[in-house]
Amino acid sequence: MSDASRLDALRNWVAAHHALPVHQFRLELAAGDASFRRYFRLWLPDDTTRILMDAPPAREDSQPFITIASAWRSTGLPVPALHAQNLDAGFIELEDLGDTPLHLMLGEEDSDATLNGYERALALIDTLQNRAPCDTLPAYDEALLGRELDLFPEWSLTRFLSIDPPANWEAHRQRLIETALTQPRVAVHRDYDAMNLMVHDEQLWLIDFQDAVCGPLTYDMISLLRGRYCRFPRPRFIAWVEAFRQRAIADGRLTHHVDSDTFLHMADAMAAQRSLKVLGIFCRLTFRDAKQGYLARLPQFLEHLRDSLAPWPDYAELTAWLDNSFTPALTSALAQHTSREGEA
Repeated sequence: MSDASRLDALRNWVAAHHALPVHQFRLELAAGDASFRRYFRLWLPDDTTRILMDAPPAREDSQPFITIASAWRSTGLPVPALHAQNLDAGFIELEDLGDTPLHLMLGEEDSDATLNGYERALALIDTLQNRAPCDTLPAYDEALLGRELDLFPEWSLTRFLSIDPPANWEAHRQRLIETALTQPRVAVHRDYDAMNLMVHDEQLWLIDFQDAVCGPLTYDMISLLRGRYCRFPRPRFIAWVEAFRQRAIADGRLTHHVDSDTFLHMADAMAAQRSLKVLGIFCRLTFRDAKQGYLARLPQFLEHLRDSLAPWPDYAELTAWLDNSFTPALTSALAQHTSREGEA
């Protein structure tokens, strides 16, 4: 079904659900995302607004979103209310949380606005992990961690750069997986990023949690701290990781015997796994899904990857490969891609 046909179907569903003729309400595109979902804002005759998710069922399974939203809201977590749903059509009507994701409120990396925003977001991770049930979520297990890491050689190295994986790639891959699996298991949002935290009624709200899993304690923390918007200095990153460790020990998510260095190594290894995954995903979004703008984000995650690996001697070989092989190849490929776009 074309986008226009889906929009007509969405209008008809809204009309039937609210018992209104189509001329008495208004729809406007609110956002798209990296998946095949689109979001529309609905204006009802009494000026009430809603957000409508359009998730084509042939492309997106919306049941996890419904299940997680209901479970998390029942624990008091800040997630949007569900007002209506039609899973066969792929339509969901949600509470409208406005137009202000956290990333729009950030300034320079050392500004009060940025530091305060990240402090609030880190505190919300504590709340999420302490309230959200974990055992009902899919497991972030060895197989899933491995599939995510495999996106890097498949899409970044082979499809985009045409270079070989680093020597001992399988050993590095396995080390990252095993380090992730040693961590306590909690509910993991899996895309805990400043763009997926809405500021509404002076509170942060969680959105885009449909891919949540039961997985490593540090994942959402590094998803936030090593995300697309900021690259924090090493001392700031270490301070946030240590504060997180201490809070996790205090509330029982982590045992006392996990010391600062061990926990920092866990966090950096988790950040390396995620950065490698993102480098692969952004190339796949570009070359398989024809999404625009993702290649320009690759250098940010290369920096995150190097920041994660360089401090640790057990990743020295992989860091050297990043510096001597991957970085030059990526720099050259991005320059060529930009040049071709300019000529088009």
